[in-house]
Parts: sequence; C-alpha cells; structure tokens
Amino acid sequence: MPSDKFDPGDPSRWMETLSNWGRWGADDELGTINLITPEKRLRAVRLDTEGTTISCAQPITYASTPDQPSPTRRFMLSSAEAHAHADTPMGMAMDAFLIAPHGFSITHLDALAHFFWQGQMYNGRPAHAVSAERGATFAAVDVAANGVMSRGVLLDIPALKGVDWLAPGTAVRAHNLWAAEVRQGVKVETGDILFVRTGYPRYRRAKGPADADDEIPGWTALYPGMLKRPGLHPDCLPFLYERGVAMLGGDTATDVSPPDADAAGVSIHTVGIVAMGLWLIDNCDHEDLAAACHRLQRWEFLASVAPLKLQNATGCPVNPLVLM
Repeated sequence: MPSDKFDPGDPSRWMETLSNWGRWGADDELGTINLITPEKRLRAVRLDTEGTTISCAQPITYASTPDQPSPTRRFMLSSAEAHAHADTPMGMAMDAFLIAPHGFSITHLDALAHFFWQGQMYNGRPAHAVSAERGATFAAVDVAANGVMSRGVLLDIPALKGVDWLAPGTAVRAHNLWAAEVRQGVKVETGDILFVRTGYPRYRRAKGPADADDEIPGWTALYPGMLKRPGLHPDCLPFLYERGVAMLGGDTATDVSPPDADAAGVSIHTVGIVAMGLWLIDNCDHEDLAAACHRLQRWEFLASVAPLKLQNATGCPVNPLVLM
C-alpha cells in the first residue's frame, strides 16, 4: 500500500520524514549499517546451504565507451619484456591502476560522504566536511572497513513483468517492489541487503552500451556517461525506510535515468544517502544471482560487501558476494 511519506510536490519533506539523523547518535557515521545486528548476521549465515558463491560485480574494463567515458587506466610497472634478457631466472609482473569508481559502469559502494543536500550531509554535518584538500573527514568509506554481512534479498522486476529486461528509462515503482515480494514469496526485513534487478547488464550485453536514443538532452552533457537507464523511482524511498534496508544494490546507478521530473531533483541518492544514511552499491550485475535464485526458487541468501580501507574516500570499487 502506498505510504503517506511520499509527496512528490514537496521533496524537502522527504528529508524530514525519512531522516535517520541522530537515531544512532550525533557522531554516527554508519547510518543504516547499524540495522545489521550480530543476531541478524548469525541468522544470515544459516542461509548458506549449498556453499555456492556468486559475484554480483561488473568486470572493470579499460576501454572508453559512451557509459564509461573515463575508464580505468592500467599501467604496467614491470612485465615479461623487462626480464627477457635478464641474467636471473626469476621475473615478475606488476601493475598499477587509476580508478574513478563513481559513475555508471564500475560496481562501487557509495559512502555517506558522497552526496549533500542544501549544504549538509548525513547526520546534519556540513558539506564542507568533504574538501578537495582532505577528502571526506566524516562518513568516509573506510568506516565500513569491517565489512558488511547480512541477509540478502533479490527482487526480480523483469521476471515480475514477464520480460528479459526493463527498457532504458523504465522506472521501478514502489508497487513493483511489493508485487515482486508477493510473487516470490519473500519479504524485505530490517537489516537486509536488498538487490533490485532491472536486467540492464543482460540488455547491455545483448544491445551494446548505448545508441543515439539513449542520450538525455542536458543530462548527458552535465554528467558524462549518464544515459537512459532503468532504475528505482523516488517513490521507493518510503519502502526502503520503513522496511529498514541496510544496503541497496542496483544493477544500474540505482536511480532511474532520466530522473523523474516531478521529483524536483530528489532521488534515491539524495534522500537515501543524506537523510537515511543508506549505503548504495551502484552498477551491480544480478544476472548470475537471478539464475541461481530461479533454480533454487529461493530469494534470500547470505550477502557480503567488504570495501577497501581507503582513508577519506567517498566510495570504492567492491565485489559484492552472495553465498547460497
């Protein structure tokens, strides 16, 4: 049933009604990760009944594409060529990487320092707590360095609609999440890591990264790599808040693209990160996970995410793992 917390005409109200500021103390930097209790983790571990592991990450590639205009750069510091005529039989290869995790292609975890709203970030801290000189001095990604492990749930929206994937620009609405729960016989609970499948990685493999129809006038120029993509509509926010989702993983950059005009710039990222303290995993790949869930007819599992200990970072690449 629709929530009275969603008012598309008053986005500032969402920042109040869906706020977790102060809920876990004035100095809290963990946000919704606080919802994952030791008991929740222990129950989640029991969901690993087959010993099967599944990665929900996209491969990190090096080619420039329309949705990856600033690809990862790899530098070989040492390779076989350097040892071809060496006197010693021992050789080694070493490389280095330049990675910009935020965007529309790399599977990455957004720290709560990633987004601001009206000059503030999560828990009411001023936005200038993140600076060019020092990076994120509050709510950086390494506050989750102990890792996140909990019950994971997949809601498969294309399966709900009887299609292989959602078309670019299609919004996943709150009523789709409820209907997927009913269809799959599963319910999202407090402290869960929720994965929402749109099928975009399957679409991209079949159709390629983009065509002219994927361009969004105004938006693509402002945010290079931003194209028409399926994703969550802002009216999913009350669902995420009321169910107590600890972490949300989308198989695009989570928000529907282009943004909904009635939402006045408010998105899953702005309200989710700033008001709720909700950690987002963007650009996952749920295709192998969905296949396993359909095979087992089981939509809950043990899920884990372990960010790097990158000091003062607003996010980092991750490889979300599922154990079934």
